[in-house]
Amino acid sequence: MSPEEKLKIEEKIVMMLKTVFDPEIPVDIYNLGLIYAIDLDDDGNLRIDMTLTAPNCPAADFLVDDARIKLESIDGIKSVDIRIVFEPEWTKDMMTEEARLDLGFL
Repeated sequence: MSPEEKLKIEEKIVMMLKTVFDPEIPVDIYNLGLIYAIDLDDDGNLRIDMTLTAPNCPAADFLVDDARIKLESIDGIKSVDIRIVFEPEWTKDMMTEEARLDLGFL
């Protein structure tokens, strides 16, 4: 995979992550700051490290499944591995300015 192809796929990954919403929060998981790492290797294997707003989030399975299904639909991606991590602990400061504005934190 060329660097240009990889960049285009990574842009699609971010766009797709922005379509995954926590059912309890009207902001996508990318702008919420839940995505800690996006790693796409040259063979098309994607690894995402993400967290949750709370360790016992009832929507965890839904979020992971929704993200995986959407990411697997991107041409050029062969496999998707989404890992839930809790280090560092998520805080409201990790949200984008847009997300904070949407949720009334600005």
